[in-house]
Amino acid sequence: MSQGSEDHNAGTCEEPVELESLLGYQLKHLQSALRSTMDETLRPLELTTPQYNCLEQLRRRPGASNSELARGAFVTRQTMNTLVRGLQERGLITRPATAESGRVLPTRLTSAGVEVLDQAVSRVEAVSARMVSPLDDETRTIVTEALRRCIAALEEAEDG
Repeated sequence: MSQGSEDHNAGTCEEPVELESLLGYQLKHLQSALRSTMDETLRPLELTTPQYNCLEQLRRRPGASNSELARGAFVTRQTMNTLVRGLQERGLITRPATAESGRVLPTRLTSAGVEVLDQAVSRVEAVSARMVSPLDDETRTIVTEALRRCIAALEEAEDG
């Protein structure tokens, strides 16, 4: 148990830190607000944020496996399976019924998928521009680099 939690449990007069001042809390709040705003802006295209993410990944890496798509979208393979089935039923992606080799079923965008993705990208870019609009270019660069370092620190801890 850390000294801080011992003091807190002992009933000291120290005031607890406001949640809003904690970086992790702010990041989670931002993630939640971004997800909600993106879902709202994508709704007219009948897409969710994870579906958009899947389509965007497929544009960048045609033939990606379900596991690769899941990792890139921060969802489980089972969740990605459901997303892929829904996008396939809508005709936005194709996936062969059987694997050419091994178990991987390479997934690709259809022309309808490209069309919907193009519409989605402009909507998502508008959300992103709105999110960073209060920041100047230098601050955006600093925030981006700081977040990259935070991610690396946590991922290094996982690997170690």
